[in-house]
Amino acid sequence: MSLSIFPTFSISQKSMLPTSISSMKSLISPPFSPLILHFPKTKPFAFFSLPSKPPNVSYPKFLHAKPSMPSPRSPIFSIPIRQSHIETPQSSLPCGEVHVIVGPMFAGKTTTLLHRIQAESNNGRTVAVIKSNKDTRYGLDSIVTHDGMKLPCWALANLSSFRQKIGPDAYDQLDVIGIDEAQFFEDLYDFCCEAADHDCKTVIVAGLDGDYLRRSFGSVLNIIPLANSVTKLTARCELCGKRAFFTLRKTDETETELIGGAEVYMPVCRQHYVDGQVVIGAARSVLESKKLQCGTCA
Repeated sequence: MSLSIFPTFSISQKSMLPTSISSMKSLISPPFSPLILHFPKTKPFAFFSLPSKPPNVSYPKFLHAKPSMPSPRSPIFSIPIRQSHIETPQSSLPCGEVHVIVGPMFAGKTTTLLHRIQAESNNGRTVAVIKSNKDTRYGLDSIVTHDGMKLPCWALANLSSFRQKIGPDAYDQLDVIGIDEAQFFEDLYDFCCEAADHDCKTVIVAGLDGDYLRRSFGSVLNIIPLANSVTKLTARCELCGKRAFFTLRKTDETETELIGGAEVYMPVCRQHYVDGQVVIGAARSVLESKKLQCGTCA
């Protein structure tokens, strides 16, 4: 059986076919216009369709992606970024910090310092505590608070000798360094800069911000510009019970560095600091006049 869209003719009729083009056009009926002179649409044969995937063949996950146009959200493109970040040594190092605790005597500065050091140690960080070897009230190998809390420490004349004393390897393993009675260290500023900025250590400093005359004491105030945080503690006025911001010296000694406890100093509020200074000044005048009189009598 043959398919054709043209009329069929017998051999005997071929001689009767017109030879001109206009004559041939007349033989085409209207349904066969030039717009529909094509083979009818048929269903594609089976050999033109793509073969189905064999069940035991695995295909790459990104097989459908064109090599020249990769998907921007593909996980494969995040791998080089993470690797380059890990390969940068400085990016994995933690940043150093400086935290300052100041206030008058009996305000709990040492207690706050030791609580912070203990908390850092409980979090798995390696810690060390330094104090000035000038303070020998409770021994040289420990820091002891007024309420009895105690922690081993390094007693040093200056902070620059700490790395050598503890050893370079041990120093490199340190995460946190606590410094008590920081007003006695003249190299406090340089040490904090080096430890926090270059060695990536967390340095917690506790000390007096002012002496008994309310003047800057040591280098404690110099490290305020370096600090991540500054905590100003207050005590309780020994005369009225209000908040005490200042330290009043009870004795007539005038040197700045005079180490002592409650027998020498007491915390006072502003009013009683001013009044106490007047009383102490008057008492000193009386004592000096008595000394002069005694010297004359002798």
